[in-house]
Amino acid sequence: MKQSMTFIPTLREVPADAEVKSHQLMLRAGFIRQNTSGVYSYLPLAHKVLKKIEQIVREEMDKAGASELFMPALQQAELWQESGRWYSYGPELMRLKDRHGREFALGATHEEVITSLVRDEVKSYKRLPLSLYQIQTKFRDEKRPRFGILRGREFIMKDAYSFHATSESLDEGYQKMFNAYQNIFSRCGLDFRAVIADSGAMGGKDTHEFMVLSDIGEDTIAYSDTSQYAANIEMAPVIDSYEESIGEMEQLEKIETPNQKTIEEISAYLTVEREKCIKSILFKVDDRFVLVLVRGDHEVNDIKVKNLYGATVVDIATAEEVIENVKCVAGFIGPINVKSDIEIIADNAVKSISNGVCGANEEGFHYKGVNLKRDAKIDKYADLRFIQEGDKSPDGEGTIKFAKGIEVGHVFKLGTRYSEAMGATFLDENGRTQPMIMGCYGIGVSRTLAAIIEQHNDENGIVWPTTIAPYQIHIIPVNVKNDSQKNLAESLYNQFIQSGFEVLLDDRQERVGVKFADADLIGLPVRITVGKKAEEGIVEVKVRKTGEAFELAVTELQSKVKQILGNEK
Repeated sequence: MKQSMTFIPTLREVPADAEVKSHQLMLRAGFIRQNTSGVYSYLPLAHKVLKKIEQIVREEMDKAGASELFMPALQQAELWQESGRWYSYGPELMRLKDRHGREFALGATHEEVITSLVRDEVKSYKRLPLSLYQIQTKFRDEKRPRFGILRGREFIMKDAYSFHATSESLDEGYQKMFNAYQNIFSRCGLDFRAVIADSGAMGGKDTHEFMVLSDIGEDTIAYSDTSQYAANIEMAPVIDSYEESIGEMEQLEKIETPNQKTIEEISAYLTVEREKCIKSILFKVDDRFVLVLVRGDHEVNDIKVKNLYGATVVDIATAEEVIENVKCVAGFIGPINVKSDIEIIADNAVKSISNGVCGANEEGFHYKGVNLKRDAKIDKYADLRFIQEGDKSPDGEGTIKFAKGIEVGHVFKLGTRYSEAMGATFLDENGRTQPMIMGCYGIGVSRTLAAIIEQHNDENGIVWPTTIAPYQIHIIPVNVKNDSQKNLAESLYNQFIQSGFEVLLDDRQERVGVKFADADLIGLPVRITVGKKAEEGIVEVKVRKTGEAFELAVTELQSKVKQILGNEK
C-alpha cells in the first residue's frame, strides 16, 4: 500500500485525554479516532491488525473443533427474560424499544441467543458435542469508559459456546478451548497468565481469565513465587491457619470513642494492634442482611460472601439500611447484641482473636475485651477475606505476590445454567430428556489489540510483533523528487509484494524527519530507507524491535528481510 493512498492521520503531541500508553499511541499513530465516549472508529492500520488477530482466533478455533456463525446484535427481551438476566444483568445492558413498543437489548453477550438457536435444532445426544463461535461487535453501557479501547461501550469480541451431553465431554471441550486460548495469545506475542476467576453475571463455575501482565491492568493477580498457581485476587482462597491467643479473658467493657470510625483511627486511639480489632460490615445478600466480620488488617471479599450463599447480588448496605437494622452509623457496627434476624458470619482469622475490640452499635462507642465465643453468636466461620501478599500460596508452594493484569479472555463452564432456564434439552441414549451442559469462551479482540501495544512499545512508538503487524516492511525514499531514489523504492516495493510480503511505501512529499518519526510511531518490524546510495544499489535496513541499522545491497535484501522477520516471530 502506498502511504499517500491510505488514511494514517498521525499526531505529534500526546492527546490530553489519553491516560495510558496504548490509547496515546493508537491516537498518535493514526490507528483510531473517538466518535463519542467509549466508541471509536478503527482506521486502516488498526483494521488490518484486528483482521490478523481475528485470523489467528479463527485458525485456533477451527483446530479446537468450533464452527463460525454470526448472530444478531439486536436481541429480543423475551430471551433475556427466559434466562432471568433481563432484570439482574444491570445498567450495562443497553435496552431499547422498537416502534411497536417491544423491548430489545443490544448484545452485551450471546448466551441467550445461542441457547435458543441450539434448543430449536438439536434434539438428540447424537448431535453433541457442538461448538459454535462468532466474531462480532458487542455493546455495554460502561459507567466510566476509559483507557481508550481497553474499556469501551462498543467493542469487538469473539464469543464461543459449546453444548455437551456429559460433564466429561464439557471437561474435554473446556480443555481444548483453554489450549486454544494459550496458542492465540502466544501467537499474538503477549506475556500473559491464565488465572482462576469468578464467573460474575455469566453464571456457572470453573472459570479462568487470561490476563496480560501490565501495570495499568484493572485486575490484580495473586500468584505464587515458586509455582504456576495464579488466580484473580477475588478468587484466591486463603489457607493460613491462625493460632488462638492464650491468656485470661478480659471483662467486656464499653468505652467512649468519639469520632473514631476507621480501624486505623480506633487502633491508634486505643493503642491496640489492628489484628486485635474486629471489622464489621453489613451486607445485603439478595434479600437478606448479613453482618460480615474480618480482622482489622484484612478486607472483606464480597465475591467469597456471594459464593458462600450462592447469591445473585451482594452489596454493602446503604447508610439508611445500616441505621434501620443496627441502629447506628457505619464505623461503630459490631456483632454484640445484633437483631436475631441478621445472620453473622466471620472470616477464619477472626476466630483466633481474644480480648479484641469491636463497634458497640452505638455512635461514639466501642467494646474492648471482646471474646466472640462468650459475647456474640457467630453463625458461621469461613474464608471471607482477600488474600494478601506474603500469604501462603493456595497450592501449598511458595508465597503470594501480586501483579496487575488486563483481561483479554475468559473461559467458563456454564453447566446447565441457561439450558435449564430456557428448555434446551436433548434425548440421551436411553430416550430420557436431559438439559444440555454448556461452556462459554470469550476473547476481547479489540482489547487484545490495545493489550499488545501496552506490552510492545518504546519512547518512539509502537513495536509490532511480526505476526500481527499491519505491514511487515516500511519503505521510505528520502527524497521522492530524486528519480534514482523514487524508482528504486518503487522497484523494491513491487518486488517485495510479488514475493508475498506486506509493504507500506511512504511516497509522501514530506521531510525525511517527518517520515522517520511516523515510521517509528507506526512501528512496522522492518524499515528500508532508500537514500543517497540508491544509484549504487545500497539501502539502509533498520530493525524496529532492536534498533539495529545497517547498509545492505539490494541483491541481498530479500533474504535478509526474510531472516529478520523469521527471527522476530
